[in-house]
Amino acid sequence: MTISHLLDELIHSTYYRDQVAWIERLPERAAQYAEPKQPLHPTLTSILEALDIRQLYTHQTMALDAVRAGGHVVIVTSTASGKTLCYNIPVLETILEHPGTRALYLFPTKALAQDQLKGLLRYREALPDLPLLAGTYDGDTPPNTRRKLRDEGNIILTNPDMLHQGIIPNHTRWGEFFSSLKYVVIDEIHAYRGIFGSNVANVIRRLTRICRHYGANPQFICCSATIANPQELAENLTGVPLTTITGDHDGSPKGPKSFVLWNPPHLDDSMVERRAANSDARDLMVELIRRRFPTIAFVRTRNGAELLYRYCQEGLQHHSPSLARSIRAYRSGYLPEERREIERQLFEGELLGVTSTSALELGIDVGSLSASLMVGYPGTISSTWQQAGRAGRGTEESLAILIAHNTPIDQYLMQNPKYFFGESPENAVIDPSNPYIVLGHLRCAARELPIGVEDETLFGEYAPAVLDILQESGQVRPLNGKWYWTGGGYPASDVSLRNINDNTYTIVDTTGDENQVIGSIDEIGAFTQTHTEAVYLHDAETYFVDNLDLAQRIAYIRKADVDYYTQSITEANIRVDQEEVQRKWNKTGVHFGDVTVTTTVYMFRKIKFGSRDSIGYGNLDLPPQDLQTNAVWLVPPLGTLKKVKEAGRLPVEGMLAIANVITEVIPLFSMCDVVDIGGTVDSSNTGVPTLFVYDKYPGGLGFAQKVYDIMEQVVEGCWTLIHACRCEGGCPSCVGSPVPIYVQHGPDTEIKGRIPDKEAALVILHDLLGKEPYIPKPVTHPRVSMVEVAALPEAPKREVKPLPESVELRIRQRVQGLKKK
Repeated sequence: MTISHLLDELIHSTYYRDQVAWIERLPERAAQYAEPKQPLHPTLTSILEALDIRQLYTHQTMALDAVRAGGHVVIVTSTASGKTLCYNIPVLETILEHPGTRALYLFPTKALAQDQLKGLLRYREALPDLPLLAGTYDGDTPPNTRRKLRDEGNIILTNPDMLHQGIIPNHTRWGEFFSSLKYVVIDEIHAYRGIFGSNVANVIRRLTRICRHYGANPQFICCSATIANPQELAENLTGVPLTTITGDHDGSPKGPKSFVLWNPPHLDDSMVERRAANSDARDLMVELIRRRFPTIAFVRTRNGAELLYRYCQEGLQHHSPSLARSIRAYRSGYLPEERREIERQLFEGELLGVTSTSALELGIDVGSLSASLMVGYPGTISSTWQQAGRAGRGTEESLAILIAHNTPIDQYLMQNPKYFFGESPENAVIDPSNPYIVLGHLRCAARELPIGVEDETLFGEYAPAVLDILQESGQVRPLNGKWYWTGGGYPASDVSLRNINDNTYTIVDTTGDENQVIGSIDEIGAFTQTHTEAVYLHDAETYFVDNLDLAQRIAYIRKADVDYYTQSITEANIRVDQEEVQRKWNKTGVHFGDVTVTTTVYMFRKIKFGSRDSIGYGNLDLPPQDLQTNAVWLVPPLGTLKKVKEAGRLPVEGMLAIANVITEVIPLFSMCDVVDIGGTVDSSNTGVPTLFVYDKYPGGLGFAQKVYDIMEQVVEGCWTLIHACRCEGGCPSCVGSPVPIYVQHGPDTEIKGRIPDKEAALVILHDLLGKEPYIPKPVTHPRVSMVEVAALPEAPKREVKPLPESVELRIRQRVQGLKKK
C-alpha cells in the first residue's frame, strides 16, 4: 500500500468526520548539480565515489567555493539536503592538503554529535589511510579517549555545554589544538534562539578570544533550517560577517510528500469544543503502525510524549501485543544509554513508532520513516518543516500531518493554509548583550584570560559596567589596562546555558529497596510538575510525588498505578519598575521597560487520562517566585474603552480576549515559543485595563522589545485571527485560548481556559487599528468580570554605559550570590 492509498482510506474510514482542512501535495523534485570552480582533491574524489557520491548539488558547490575563498558561510537549505557535505568536504580537503589542520564541530545536542561522527567515520572506512582522527568530546567520553582527542584529534565534535565548561576553561591543555584551529562548524543554528542562543553567542565570543590568544583566526561554517533571518542570527552568534547560501540554491532531490492539515472534529452542534488532538493522533498513529508504516509523532513536552505513548500502546494492544512493543517514547530525562538504544532501534527498523519531543527534530539519522505526525503547531514554521522532514528522508513518498489543538494559532493555520505554505515570517531572536547573561560569561572569560579593553567590545555595551561591579565585589582587578580574575571557584559551573534558573531539583525514585535518581528539573518545573501529590510521568509509568523537599531540592517519587495526571494552577501579579521608552501609535500608548512578575503556584487539578475530565483539586503551600524582566504594555485610549462600555460590554473582557490571542500570534513574527512569553491584563499600574506582554526570563531576552517595535503588525494579526473565526460570541479557537494539555505552568495561565468577550475585543481592535468602527452584536447575557491580575601605566580609555538602575541592583545582588559560591 502506498501513502496516497492510505490517505484515501483514512478519508473514507468510519471515524472520519471532515478532519482534513487542507492537503498540500509537494511534488517530486529532481536533483540539480554543479561543478566547483576548482576540482576536488583526487583522494577526496575517490572517497566520495566509494560512498556513491559522484556529483555535488548546487548549494554544496556554492558552499565549497565560498569556504575556499576564505569567507565565513551560513547554509540555509531544507531538511535532508546534504548540508553536512557543505562543511565536511572543505574540512577534509584542507586536512588532506595540510595534515596539521584542526576543526571544531559544534552541535546543540550530544546525540546529534554522536550521529554525525558515524558519517565522518564512513570516510575513513572508504579510505583507511585517511589522516583523520575524529571523535565526540562530551560528558560521556572516557578520560583516555579525551586525552587522545585533545592531543591528536583533528576533528572534535562537541556541544556548547562541553565547550563552555570543559574545553575553553582548560584551554592551556588545548594549546596545540587551538593554535591549529582552521574551522569552527556550528550546525543547526536555528536551535540557538532565546536564552540558549544568547548564552551560546557568549561562549563563541570566549572561544574567539582564546583562538586569537593562540594566533588562530578560524572560519565559521554555519548551517540552518529555513528561518527569516539566518544571516542575522549567524552573525549575532559568531560576531563576524557571513555569506548566506539560501534555499533558492538548494539542489537536493525530494520525493513526493502529502502534507495534511488535520483539524479534530467538533464535539457537538455548538461548534465550540473540538476532540482532543491527542485522541486523533492516537487513532492515526495506531492505523499507520498497523499498516507497517514507520511513524514518528512529535509533541510539545515530556508529559505529552508520555501520554501519547501510553494511549498508542493501549490502542495497539487490542490488535497485537507485538505491535504494542514496537513503539517507544523519546525525550530528555531518559538516561543516555536509553536514548541511544531507541535511536539504534529506529535506525535498524526494530521500531515502527516513536512519540518524541523536539529532541528528534534535529538531524539525527533514524533511518527511513514514512510518516510524521505533529500534535499541535510546533511553535515556528521552521520547526514544523523540520519535523515534517523527518519522514521521507530521500526520494520515497511520505506523509506529514499537522494535528491542530483547539487553540488560536492552530486554528488560524487550519483556516489559512496558504499562510503556512507560503513564506516563513519568523525571526530568531537572541540577545547576547543581556547583562544577566553577560555577567556569567565575563566571570568565565576573566578566569580564562585577562580581559583587555578591546575584549570588552566582544561582550556588548554593558560589559564595562558589569566589569566595574565585579571589581567592586573583589572578583576582578585592573592591572596594566586589563582585568584579572581574583575570585575563587570555577565560574563556568555557575552558568547553565540552557536554563538561567540556578536552582535545579533532583528527582529520586523511592519505589525499590534503594533510592534511584531518574532525572532532574529546574525550580519552576519542580513547583509545577513535581510538587507534593503531583503525578509525574516517566517511560509511560505514573509516579506519585510523596514530597518536594525545598531545602534539599529533591522530589521524592514512587511508582503508583493511577488513572489521572495533574496540572498546576498559578496566579500572578505584575508591577512596572521602570519605563525605558514609550511612543504613541495612533491614539494608543505603547510602553517598554522593566517589570516584576510575582507568581504563586497555589493549587493543582487532577485530570483523567483519555477523557481529560477534571476529577479533583488540591491546595499547595509553595513560596512565591519573583521574575524581574522586560515587558511591553499597551494602554488603550479612554475613548476606546468608552465605546466598549457604550455597547454594554466590559472593556477588561475585550482586553483579556486580546491577551489570549496575542501570545499565540507573536511566534508568527518572532521566533519564540509560547513558553518564552507571557501575556496578562492589569489595571493596577495604569488605572485602566492594560495589556502586558513580558519575557519569561530574568532581564528579558528581546522578545518584548521586538513586540514594541512591531506592535502594529502584531495587533493586526490579532484582529485577523479573531475576525476570521466564524463563531458567534467567542470560542477556544479565537479569544478563548484553552490551556493545552502540554501547558504545565505560566503566570498567564489563569486568563486562559475561559471565553472572554469576542465582540468587545473587536470593538477595541477596530479602534486601535483605525478601521471602520465595529458594531457589536446586541448583548444577550451579562458579561461577568474577573479579578484583575495584578600608579601603573595609564590604562586605555574606557567608555562605560551605565546599566539601568533596577538592572544594576539585580546584577549586584547576583554578583554577591555568586561570590559566596
